[in-house]
Amino acid sequence: MTVERPDPGSVRPGGRTARVRAAVLDAAGDALAEQGFAQLDLADVARRAEVGRTTVYRRWGTVTGLVADLLTDMAERSLPRTETGSLLGDLTANARLVQRTLADPRQGALFRAVIAAATCEPKTAEALRRFYLTRVGEWAPCVQQGIDRGEAPEGTDTHEVIRAVSAPLYYRLLTGGERLDEAAADRAAAAAMAATRAGVFVRSTEPR
Repeated sequence: MTVERPDPGSVRPGGRTARVRAAVLDAAGDALAEQGFAQLDLADVARRAEVGRTTVYRRWGTVTGLVADLLTDMAERSLPRTETGSLLGDLTANARLVQRTLADPRQGALFRAVIAAATCEPKTAEALRRFYLTRVGEWAPCVQQGIDRGEAPEGTDTHEVIRAVSAPLYYRLLTGGERLDEAAADRAAAAAMAATRAGVFVRSTEPR
């Protein structure tokens, strides 16, 4: 019988092992933010985390394995959704959370590095996809609640609405354009809300 081994970092440890994992992932995040994916080195991460190289190589194996676990950890530690009682309020809360994250010097640099890596590293791309599936899935119920209250048309794709909120903010992050401030977040939420009310995100019933 063949026993499948878990992906690097996929087993959730406890005790000292959990502390080592937290230290290594924090160090990996710092290194990514400072140097980018191309310069990420497991030995350097081990030095920053003050743990043995063997521990890092044995647990994560590769840089992509480490980044994948970092994204999993980031998704798990992200703040839960905010429910304000209105769809626009919820979308605004989501947009402001994304804006604060991306405007943070460390977090913004970290996301830029991971997104750049995902364009050429399949494992990183898959890890990033899972990260956003988790975050979009966390906020999608707010849209369903808005549908139930009559604030959005029946058949609205809840996940697409949440993606529409974040998309303009990530565009600003990656193009280095205008300032990524709270006003930009509010505009993104308002635009997504207007499109939602207009039925832009209603699922098509026509056969493809």
